Amino acid sequence: MGAVDVQGAEQVLTDEAVAFVTGLHRRFEGRRQELLRRRAARAAELQAGGTLDFLDETREIRAGDWTVSPPPPDLQDRRVEITGPTDRKMMINALNSGARGFMADFEDSNSPTWQNMIQGHVNLTDAIDGTIEFTSPEGKDYRLGDEVATLLVRPRGWHLPEKHLLVDGEPISGALFDFGMHFFRNARRLLDKGSGPYFYLPKMESHLEARLWNEVFEHAEDEIGIDRGSIRATVLIETVPAAFEMDEILHELRDHSAGLNAGRWDYMFSMIKCFRNRPEFLLPDRNSVTMTVPFMRAYTELLVRTCHRRGGHAMGGMAAFIPSRSDQDANEKAQAKLRDDKRREAGDGFDGTWVAHPDSVANATAEFDAVLGDRPNQVDRLRDDVDVSAADLLDVKSTPGEITEEGLHNDVNVGIQYISSWLRGNGAAGIYGLMEDAATAEIARSQVWQWLHNGRFTADEVKRAEDEELERIRGEIGDDDWFEREGRPTESRMLFEQVALADDFPEFLTLPAYDYLLENIERSGGRFS
Repeated sequence: MGAVDVQGAEQVLTDEAVAFVTGLHRRFEGRRQELLRRRAARAAELQAGGTLDFLDETREIRAGDWTVSPPPPDLQDRRVEITGPTDRKMMINALNSGARGFMADFEDSNSPTWQNMIQGHVNLTDAIDGTIEFTSPEGKDYRLGDEVATLLVRPRGWHLPEKHLLVDGEPISGALFDFGMHFFRNARRLLDKGSGPYFYLPKMESHLEARLWNEVFEHAEDEIGIDRGSIRATVLIETVPAAFEMDEILHELRDHSAGLNAGRWDYMFSMIKCFRNRPEFLLPDRNSVTMTVPFMRAYTELLVRTCHRRGGHAMGGMAAFIPSRSDQDANEKAQAKLRDDKRREAGDGFDGTWVAHPDSVANATAEFDAVLGDRPNQVDRLRDDVDVSAADLLDVKSTPGEITEEGLHNDVNVGIQYISSWLRGNGAAGIYGLMEDAATAEIARSQVWQWLHNGRFTADEVKRAEDEELERIRGEIGDDDWFEREGRPTESRMLFEQVALADDFPEFLTLPAYDYLLENIERSGGRFS
């Protein structure tokens, strides 16, 4: 099954668990492939000059008075959730952080080495059982406290494969592998503890993709004999097509729904990707595209209104600022930005939000406490004042800001540094005070592609920026051995150019990077040489 032997495989890949995920593949893979072809057809329409609008065929759903199922007790108050990969130490710190929830991530903040995937499932079970422990190389011990966050798990998106497990000669869907393994191993454990199998669902582009997830959920519940509706899922609205189908997505998942989340960074990437060849959708430097620019504001306001009308939670986006424990001035600036971001979200009606670091939990919680008080959420705030049109959602031209050489250099630097981190098995990288993951790296490389293909920069200018930024990184790291060997700058630059300078736009940087990871790193035992 695995290209390399990994620790924990005998615990995770039992005959029963493999049979369960194999059954998911055989039942649902055809539909998954059909939906991916549908994505590609719609993308081609947009590239040919098409547009997006609310669907005529689902008008009755949008007009109806239906609601989603009420949340279970441990999902009623979600004012702050912390997110991160399934690394053992990070999971313990996140669960102990004081956040209401912890999203354990197999997607954008995870590098999908086979070791990471298998060990992540071991760690999830140990965390649910309360036995998870970790001792650092320095001898520091980490264990769970008496009160821990509610666990939610994010599987990979529909587009990603898991090539370590073949079914009938073809790779299984990464989404079905991640979901299936966690569900099969842990659903009853969670229910016995008074919780349940809770998920975040990423990268969806239509309500038909939500319908497929709902059918997967019903099948899985029936297979192991638990009540329908035991699974709850929060959908990340992080693609522009999905923003036009929020009601429909909630409707498809209404018995399993836990609301929607504003996946802000992937949403920005999606806007670039959907309209990448069209100059009226040209975005300025990524640091200029804040949550208050018109098209981002329209999307988040509509999300809150839609969720609350349907009785579901509206979850705010990730604040990427990383607190500093060594630089007090930098720390205060980061925390001030975080407080402003969360104050705006709480004031807009969101029921909760995301942070990336345990040191951010208290400040984010304080901003939501100031609005919520003792209430678990503000779902009753209907936001009837919000009226968002299709034109509002697509109003990119009103975004203030410039396209600058500084912005190009930032994108090149972050893109290459993140790919280097990802290839080393780390999918969440702190770079210049921000937590970068695959979503923010996608913004970086897609901006470069968009600017290049709309005549703002040439390929030679991008390559000169690469030369200069690699020298900058070398100076900052100050370790020639790391730079020349472990950091893999040549390979990281090659992959960045593959997704930023290609004639045709690669849909996701993680697809070629995953192939490279398997062919050149895991083949050598998972080590850099």
